[in-house]
Amino acid sequence: MEAKVSKWGNSLGIRIPQWIAEQADISDGSIIEIDFKDKAILIKKKELSLEEMLNSITPENQHKEASTGSKVGGEAW
Repeated sequence: MEAKVSKWGNSLGIRIPQWIAEQADISDGSIIEIDFKDKAILIKKKELSLEEMLNSITPENQHKEASTGSKVGGEAW
């Protein structure tokens, strides 16, 4: 597949077709890793570590406690 390289500020950019982005699980805002070897560029989605995911939790993006009703059976203390 061919893609056109375009100037983007002081850098260069390429457009990733939607079907490739979906297969690679990449969306707007995804963090990616870029490797270069033997004139080849490899782009892959960065898998976050547990520590990185936990460090990204803030009061603004933390889910509220969900109510599931009254305690029953072994749940009641």
